Formats: sequence, structure tokens, C-alpha cells
Amino acid sequence: MKDLFSEHTKCLLVQTKFSGFSFWNYQDVCDIVGAKYPAAPLGLMTVAALFPQHWIFRLIDENVEPLLDEHLTWADIVCTGGMLPQQKSILSFIRRAHDLDRIVVVGGPDPTSQPDIYREADFLVLGEGEITIPMFLNDLEKGAKSGRYFSEEKADMLQSVVPRYDLIRFRNYIMIGLQFIRGCPFNCEFCDVIELYGRIPRFKSNEQVIKELQSLYDLGYRGHIDMVDDNFIGNKKKAKELLRELKIWTQNHGYPFYFTTEASVNLTDDDELLQLMKEVDFRYVFLGIETPENDTLKLNKKTQNVNKPIDDAVRKLLSFGIVSNGGYIIGFDSESSQIADNMIDSIQKSGICMAMIGLLYALPNTQLTRRLATEGRLFQQSSRSVGENDFDQMTSGLNFITLISRADILKNFIRVLNVIYEPSDYYKRVVFTGLNIRPNYKHTPDFRTWLIYMRSFLRVCNKAGFNTATGFYYWRMFFTVIFRNPKGIEAAVNLAAMFIHFQKQKEYIVSTMNSTIVELEKTGEEAYHARMMGNRDN
Repeated sequence: MKDLFSEHTKCLLVQTKFSGFSFWNYQDVCDIVGAKYPAAPLGLMTVAALFPQHWIFRLIDENVEPLLDEHLTWADIVCTGGMLPQQKSILSFIRRAHDLDRIVVVGGPDPTSQPDIYREADFLVLGEGEITIPMFLNDLEKGAKSGRYFSEEKADMLQSVVPRYDLIRFRNYIMIGLQFIRGCPFNCEFCDVIELYGRIPRFKSNEQVIKELQSLYDLGYRGHIDMVDDNFIGNKKKAKELLRELKIWTQNHGYPFYFTTEASVNLTDDDELLQLMKEVDFRYVFLGIETPENDTLKLNKKTQNVNKPIDDAVRKLLSFGIVSNGGYIIGFDSESSQIADNMIDSIQKSGICMAMIGLLYALPNTQLTRRLATEGRLFQQSSRSVGENDFDQMTSGLNFITLISRADILKNFIRVLNVIYEPSDYYKRVVFTGLNIRPNYKHTPDFRTWLIYMRSFLRVCNKAGFNTATGFYYWRMFFTVIFRNPKGIEAAVNLAAMFIHFQKQKEYIVSTMNSTIVELEKTGEEAYHARMMGNRDN
């Protein structure tokens, strides 16, 4: 067997496929802008930076190019990992690599949460890579052929490495990720972030973040940076300190980037923070809203959102030039019989266009999962992808016995999707956003990128403006915004482009959910639950 710790070890890193029907895989928008996939594989680029730098690396992202047998046979060792929606593709990859007699290393959030599912891998490197990768490398140097590595210890983010951004082609992606913080101070019952990364936020230093930005800058990248933190404002003081440093760096470098991130709704309580985000050129923020019903928020420990009017928060963000995306969940035990109307009202009043409506999912090792297991309500194979249509929370939720009729939950889900992604209702929200946003964008594209933008604009006009379902709404939106708030037209056209993806995705999900409802009504919910509870491992 080859010495895998040698100078010439060839390491293949593989990002396995996400479903084309996932909320986050907006392929139609990628086609419009000339990219192949929305986001680059930050995790694998970080893993490459943690491995010995005398190794020879190659990164293949199956979302942008096919993985060939010759890629696998080239490698001495192959590495992959990912999240629950990738479970099937990761397992398939492990078997394919083994068929070609390759050594397989697997890590990431889902393998960490349920490692036994990935037991076919030769090496399981779990938890935070900064801690467990050195453990793996130590055994590899000693000649180990397999192993499982895990530690409860959390990584010191002040010792983090710069990801190997040089392993990807920037033009393949709409955005490049960068991480500032791990962990979240809140205690939401259904969230696995606090289980994986803890409730004490850990930060990179301002200098480290700027070093990563400088690396991207030196490699020639310009454009969209996504701060992939689960809550960018886990510590507002630290976030402000970073933003002040970023302001100076971006000014000195001619504003090469603009930013997006995810944050809790209490972001809007702090005008100083919002002003700093505006000055650095943050353009989108994903808000974890979950539900408009306060009682349900309280019962599920999402207390930071209680009594926070979403429409006020969204309008506040727009006043600082920031568009809100929103995450909502249906299927909580305590939600009211009016949940569909309440959620529709929340979305329409707030003007949130990009609303991800998910079914409640008991993720591995969360407080919710533990409670449901104690109550005898958790499906035994609750965290496995057991159906062909299971690829994210919009198609594979409710992995437990529901207290509310399962069919009623699905009907509410369908009703929300049908209304908010009906063209006239969606475009009302686009117009609201276009008229109320007050952008002061700092990043300006170079001439080549400007030409790409113009080509993309013409493609949106063709796909949305000359489509029988959306044409009238698109042109009415366009001329309303261009005449009344011309600075809002960029955001409005971008949101119109996103609708091309949302409309297709909605139709697929509604069809899938309707089939499930037919099955439930045919077999009865008790029989369905009995069957799902009977899927027990020996």
C-alpha cells in the first residue's frame, strides 16, 4: 500500500450532488447569469487547507461537472462530506469509489450527526475538522487503513486556515462563501446548529477574515461574498468590529465585493449595525422567521422572534438597502388552524419575495428529536432519506407522528405555496421591494461583468417578460419601479429572475404533496404512522 502521507499523495475532494428541485439550487438563475451552481463548496476547500500542503489536490463539484472514473483512479485518497440532503449522493459516491478500490474519507454535518449511516467509508472524520483532521492524519502517517475520529472539543477559530479558493473556477458559481462565526447563542428546539457548534459563538479575528478576502482578491475574484454564518450577529459587538475593519479594507480596494448573510430578526434593533452593513455593501439577509404565531415561537424556544413584527423588520432593512429572505416552517404541534392564512398574511404584508416554506423536520440530535423520541412519536428511520423525493425540508419533513392531522398540515403547506408563488401575489411583493428599497451600492462591476449583467437582464426580460403567466406582471413591475424608484430596479429584476426557479419548484412540490395526501386519505393516517414507526433497524 502506498504511503499516503508521502509528498506526492494525490487527494481528490468531491462535492456530491444536490437535487435540482432544492430551494437553494436555482439552476434557472444560474443559466441566466452564466454560472453552473449557486455556491462554491467552502467546506471542502477548508478541508484541503487543513491537509498537508505538499499533497496534490483536485476538487470536483458534481453540481458543475461530472465525476469521471478517471478522476477517481487518479487519486490515492478521496474525500467527501456534506449535509442531510446529500446523504444519498454521498452513499452512492462511497460505493462507486470503493468499486474502483479507492480509500474514502467522509466528514461533515450529517456524518457527524449519524455516523453509522456512513459506516462504509474507510475513515470517518467527524466534528470540527480543525480538531479531528490532525487525529486522522496522525493515524494515516502510522499506516492506518481505517478509523473513526470524533471530539467534543470545539475549534479555536483564531487558529483557522484560509480555504483553498484556488481549487475552484470562480465563474462556475454565483457566490463564494466565507465563514466568520460558528455557534449561535439562541436555543431553538428544532435547530441542529447549537448541537453541532455550540451556543457560545466563536469568531475569527478581523485580520483573518480580511486575509481570506485578500486571498480571493489576489486570485482575481470580484463580486458576491456570502457570509455563511448561521447567525452573523451571534455577537453584535464582534460583528460591528468586523464591519468597521471591512469598511476600511473595502474602501482601500475599490469595493471589490458585496455581501449576503443570515441573521436573527433582532438585527433590526440596531441602527448602527445596519448602517455599517450598508456601508460595507450587504445586499441580502436571510431571516429565520419560522412562524408568525407567537405562542408557537415561545413553545419552540424561538423567543428572540416573539413580538417582532416581521413587516416592520423587513421595511427597516429595505431602508438600509438590504433585501430580506425568509425561512418559515409548517407542522409545529401548537400552530393554529389559521396557520396558512397567518403565514400568507405575514409574507404578503412584509413583502418577502424569497420565502422558503419548509415542513418541520426533526434533525438528528436536536432537542426536538429527543423530545419526540421520548414521546414515542419519532419515526425510527427519521433522518434517513427514505424516498426518491426527499431532498430538503420542502419535500421531506414531518418525520414524526403529528398531533395535528398530517393531511391538514400538508394542505396548509400547499395553500401557502400556491398563494405566495402565484404570479400576481409574488410580483406584488417584488413591486413593494423595488419601491421601498433605498440602496447605496458600493461595488460596481468591471466592463466585462457589466456586459454579463446586461446579457442576464435581457435573458430575464425574455423569460419573464414574454411568458404568458408572468409577462404582464413583469412589465408592470419594471415600469413602476423604474419610474418611481430607479435605484430599486436591480433588486426587483433579480427577484423576478428568482421567480422562474420558485415557480417550477412550487409546481413540483405541490404535485408531490398532493400525491402524499391521496395516499394518506386512502390508507388512513394511523396506518401510515404505524408503517413509518415499523421501519426499525435490527
